[in-house]
Amino acid sequence: MNRNDILRRIRYVFDFSDSKMISIFSLAGHKTTRAQISDWLRKEEDPAYQKCNDTQLAIFLNGLINDKRGKRDGPQPDPEKSLSNNAIFMKLKIALNLKADNVIKILALADVSISKHELSAFFRRPDHKHYRECKNQMLRNFLKGLQLKYRPGPPDVAPENPWSPKYE
Repeated sequence: MNRNDILRRIRYVFDFSDSKMISIFSLAGHKTTRAQISDWLRKEEDPAYQKCNDTQLAIFLNGLINDKRGKRDGPQPDPEKSLSNNAIFMKLKIALNLKADNVIKILALADVSISKHELSAFFRRPDHKHYRECKNQMLRNFLKGLQLKYRPGPPDVAPENPWSPKYE
């Protein structure tokens, strides 16, 4: 899944302003500018579009964990250079302090039925025999479920463009 799209969807779900996005990056020890945020949130067709890489998304997700749960004692984790969908799913689960039952309910909002055993396979080490790769569709459905949980709207009225960034 496109990293910019993930960033855009998380921003929409939690209704983060540019200032809030900048502060989340700073919570992970990374300085970013409003222009960088805006360029990452643009559509691919836009000439000012900049691709968000795995490290930048990892920094944002680490900052989101710090924002939602507080900084842990000791040194902060280094951002990953490569992020799998499993790692993104895990970081979102940690940031929102979700248990397996909560994740299953969120996925059910997006019409996805999954058992605890199937879910736990996503959060195992890649070398574990029961590890299962998180495909784009599963991550997309989880983000859709988050949107339905944290930003519900009237069911008969869809927003004009829920993924467009708000510029300040």
